[in-house]
Amino acid sequence: MPKIKSIARSPHIDMTPMVDLFSLLLTFFILTATFRPVDPAKLTIPNSVSEKVAPDNDIMTIFISTDKKIYFNFDNGKDTSKHFRAELLKAMGDQYKISFTPKEITQFSRKSSFGMPMAYLKQWLNTEDSKESDKFQVGIPTDSIDNQFAWWLNKARFVNSQAQVAIKADGNAPYPVVKKVLDLIQKNGINKFNFVTTYDKQEVGIKDIPKQ
Repeated sequence: MPKIKSIARSPHIDMTPMVDLFSLLLTFFILTATFRPVDPAKLTIPNSVSEKVAPDNDIMTIFISTDKKIYFNFDNGKDTSKHFRAELLKAMGDQYKISFTPKEITQFSRKSSFGMPMAYLKQWLNTEDSKESDKFQVGIPTDSIDNQFAWWLNKARFVNSQAQVAIKADGNAPYPVVKKVLDLIQKNGINKFNFVTTYDKQEVGIKDIPKQ
C-alpha cells in the first residue's frame, strides 16, 4: 500500500511574543529615561582633548554667556528623596525674606537651570508659558551691593556639601566675568572645579621625515 505523503507547509513564526517584548522594553526606556536639560542660553563650548565625563548627579553647573550673564543649575542629587533643590530654594527664601508656596517649591524642583534676580523668581515659577518665562532669564546679579550669585553658591554648598562644581562658559565669554566667577567660587571654599568642554579627538600619526 503506497504511503500517504503529508502536505508540505512553509514554517510559521508567531511574532506576537516578540511584539509584546518590544512594547515592554519601549515602555521601560521611556519611563526610566532622563532627558538632557536645556541650556538657559545658546553657548558655544570650547574643545578639549579631555576624556573625563561629567557626573550625572550631585553637581552644580554655572553657565556664562557671551553677554556677561550668569545662570545656575543645581540637581536633586543621586538620592532624590533628599530634595536638594527644594531645600536650596527655602534657604534662599529665608536669606531674602521671601516665602514660597508648596506649589512654587515643587515647580522649582522640577525645573533645570535659571538665571534671574530673586525679585523675578516667583513670577518665573508661576509662568506656564515657556516663552514668557524666558523673559525673566536676565542673569543672576553679581554686583558688590547684592551679590546674589555668591549666596546661591553659599546655600548650595550648605545644602549638598558633596556637590561638584562645573563651569560651562561660552568660548567667547569675557575673561573678567569668568575670573569673577572663579574668585567667588574660591571664596566659598571651593578649590576644585571643572570646565565643561566638547571632546575633540586628535589623531596621532607618524610624520614622514625627509632623508638627509
